[in-house]
Amino acid sequence: MKKALITGVTGQDGSYLAELLLHKGYEVHGVIRRSSNPNTQRIAHLLADEELFGSRLFLHYGDLADSSRMVSLVTSIVPDEVYNLAAQSHVRISFDEPELTGNTTGMGTTRLLEAIRISGVGAKFYQASSSEMFGASPPPQNEATPFYPRSPYGAAKVYSYWITKNYRESYGMFATNGILFNHESPRRGETFVTRKITLAAARIKAGLQDRLYMGNLDAVRDWGYAPEYVEAMWRMLQVDEPDDFVVATNTEYSVKDFLGFAFEHVGLEWEKYVELDESFLRPTEVDSLVGDHTRITAATGWEPTVRTPGLAAIMVEADTHIVENQPTPWIDSPEKSR
Repeated sequence: MKKALITGVTGQDGSYLAELLLHKGYEVHGVIRRSSNPNTQRIAHLLADEELFGSRLFLHYGDLADSSRMVSLVTSIVPDEVYNLAAQSHVRISFDEPELTGNTTGMGTTRLLEAIRISGVGAKFYQASSSEMFGASPPPQNEATPFYPRSPYGAAKVYSYWITKNYRESYGMFATNGILFNHESPRRGETFVTRKITLAAARIKAGLQDRLYMGNLDAVRDWGYAPEYVEAMWRMLQVDEPDDFVVATNTEYSVKDFLGFAFEHVGLEWEKYVELDESFLRPTEVDSLVGDHTRITAATGWEPTVRTPGLAAIMVEADTHIVENQPTPWIDSPEKSR
């Protein structure tokens, strides 16, 4: 039985990845930060499964800011695969918390790589890199596109990308960067633009909200479906030689487009409800991020199937259930969410 260690297991990607690996027969160890109010909603259904929790699913307290804890965890668990998904991942907030973002999103990767190197366990390592690293570089962006980050978050991810490559080349580690473009789901946090839109559409339709305040509506993004993207993460660690891969849908839509898809799904015209709030604008904007998944498709056979219109519909349906006081969507499997 393979063992996997996942940092950020309680996040959107971490929860879907834990499900995927458990389904594949792995023993899964997740790292969570100690808190008086643990944020484990997204994996609550896994923790409630008595056949999984305590037998093939384990949670450990830890923080990427604590290097000694990372060493002790890796040494005691002896994982075959390590997935580093933990980060301060909100781009707008990174402008308000640049030092925290650099310490966790950037230096946290070094601490985890050092833990693997020092322990000598020989684990394969996956680093969650981001399309935000490309920033101002014109689309379409692929593995050869120069990085030009436009936020503290993007800059921290660039550092993590290069330190991962450095450990691969310096120490012969199986260390891979997955450069994931925007990927969403019903488990996305409510402060992220896609989830903010779909939840507002459901609430406005139900008469629980009057307005939706937004920032830049002209930004163009390549949005994919998170359950499909964690499959790409896993496939990257199954290839013979480590490499760096862009994960995207090769399609482009603006925030206005996403608003249209979401509000149309509930029979509303978004223009009647949306207003500009300049507090949501970034000091430096990223105009267009559109990926090219040619390399990963050639290497692993991975291809996306859910595009932005279908993604918006999935998310609006899930948020409609929440508004109607139905069970939270993340207790269902990714297959049911489709």
